[in-house]
Amino acid sequence: MRRSRLGAAVTATVAALALLLAGCSGGPDGGRGPDGTIRLRFQSLAWQKESVDANKALVEEWNATHPDVQVDYVQGSWDNVHDQLLTSFEGGEAPDIIHDASDDLADFAYGGYLADLRPLLPGRLTEDIPERSWSTTTFDGGVYGVPFLQEPRVLIAATGILRESGVRIPTPQRPWSWEEFRQVTRELTGEGRYGVAWPLKDPVSVTLNLGLSAGGRLFHRDADGKAVIRFEKGDRVMPATVHDQVGTDRSAARTALGMSGSDTLPGFFGGRYAMVPLGFSYRQQVAEQAPEGFEWSVLPAPAGSDGLAQGVSPQTLSVAEESPHKKEAVRFIDFLLRPENMVRLAKGDWMLPTGTKALADPALHTAENGWATGTALAAALRPAPAQTVRGYPEWKDKVATPALQEYYSGAIGIGELEERLVEDGNRVLARYQR
Repeated sequence: MRRSRLGAAVTATVAALALLLAGCSGGPDGGRGPDGTIRLRFQSLAWQKESVDANKALVEEWNATHPDVQVDYVQGSWDNVHDQLLTSFEGGEAPDIIHDASDDLADFAYGGYLADLRPLLPGRLTEDIPERSWSTTTFDGGVYGVPFLQEPRVLIAATGILRESGVRIPTPQRPWSWEEFRQVTRELTGEGRYGVAWPLKDPVSVTLNLGLSAGGRLFHRDADGKAVIRFEKGDRVMPATVHDQVGTDRSAARTALGMSGSDTLPGFFGGRYAMVPLGFSYRQQVAEQAPEGFEWSVLPAPAGSDGLAQGVSPQTLSVAEESPHKKEAVRFIDFLLRPENMVRLAKGDWMLPTGTKALADPALHTAENGWATGTALAAALRPAPAQTVRGYPEWKDKVATPALQEYYSGAIGIGELEERLVEDGNRVLARYQR
């Protein structure tokens, strides 16, 4: 939903360069206007109307009270942000303030394109955001982004179907186990309805992140600190559950495997699927698109040996290393992420803030639209397993995505899945760690 990346190298087309020049921070004036005013470029990836409106409103509020440091809002896109940023960095035309996601930062951080924020961050901000969130943007001891929004995966369920079935309704305090979840989907299946639809057009992140609940990590560090892939018992639980729901129980819709989350909503509203595992922000689409009178609930994802743990890759704000005004850029980030402002951004994106003060805001603890369920999951969120692994984008695109797609569809078994993820995957990672 949020983004898709091309693993190939970027060809800098004339059109792309024109876009980048519009968002650049450099130039002979060093980012200053004719009157000496510092001008910063803030490239935002907000895309939902509420989120765009919240970001633009905060930029206007900053500009109204900081005449000496003005911020220009530049609209970016999740669809091409990795390649667009790479081109802008290499061309010396990067925005000053960069909105991205933590799992996209490693190559930019190691490549020297992002500023180390440690000497610039105010204590208020570093203390308010938990260490587990900061670890998603920390590379070789440097901090290259401020994590500010995060999105757990939840089950969006048709309330009426669950009520009529008589199944136990899970709560964050008493979630379904993976085994119970599989049993429930069998009970909900029948009369033209599937118990669940897994939208797995992009299967890698959901597999890795939900796998943490069963103790799966896949990525490990050897004695030399190098990343290696091992497919262990805990790594099997989540994918095996989905595989068996699709191929053995027939309780999960095979046709949904190639869908995005949005693609499943018409079938969900039409009663074809009782539940759909989705990112927390999909609640906005459900709230806006559900037919009149349709009842829906937000339930926690299944839990394993490690409880409700799941991986997340928070949205981040970084500063370009080439920016001539890093201190001013961090001042703006600090303003943007004041607790009350972080709440506004979270509500606009229908996600959870990372800041502890913002997360405690009563507006994020209401039962309406499942906000309370999401905030109850916040303490269980962990950095995504591949967060700091160099070569992850290539492994994801060339190895993991096709292997998982074939496994979930039943074309290969668990043994071949393991072989491809591990053997082919370690060959990819080895090239990045010579």
